[in-house]
Amino acid sequence: MPGVGSFDVCMRGIKSLGGDELIASFADDQKPVLGICVGHQVLFSEGVENSGCPGLGLYPGVVEKLDATRLPHVGWNDLLFESSSEMFGCLEGQKCYFVHSFAAHRYSNGALSTPVGAEVIYACHGDDEFIAGVQYGTVTSTQFHPEKSGQAGATLLKNWVIR
Repeated sequence: MPGVGSFDVCMRGIKSLGGDELIASFADDQKPVLGICVGHQVLFSEGVENSGCPGLGLYPGVVEKLDATRLPHVGWNDLLFESSSEMFGCLEGQKCYFVHSFAAHRYSNGALSTPVGAEVIYACHGDDEFIAGVQYGTVTSTQFHPEKSGQAGATLLKNWVIR
């Protein structure tokens, strides 16, 4: 799934090609899906960027503007782990590269933003903690760019491919 763009434009492109149905069928059939940056964001139910629009709804949360005085958030960040997962364990102690102004947070309207049972990692921009990665079944997504995150990102991508 794409790594650059705005939520609404990305969703229009995905829907225009029937990608929404394809991605849903991949998830239903336990085929691997990888979303990077905006590709991670569109897996959520909704995004507010540019007046907002529905997302793919594989994750129940809403993608909102980061609560920070300086946007976009560009740079290297530590990741916050609540547990070690098979997919993200290789990133513990590593920094990953982010470029974004919007993100999903742990809770959206008081409800958990990720499916029950998902492995989730977080990061912070200032005091704003956001979802940095989700692994749910065969669907994996990251707010950061693994392809720009050096050896840590390369290891994550390798783990995804061989999984």
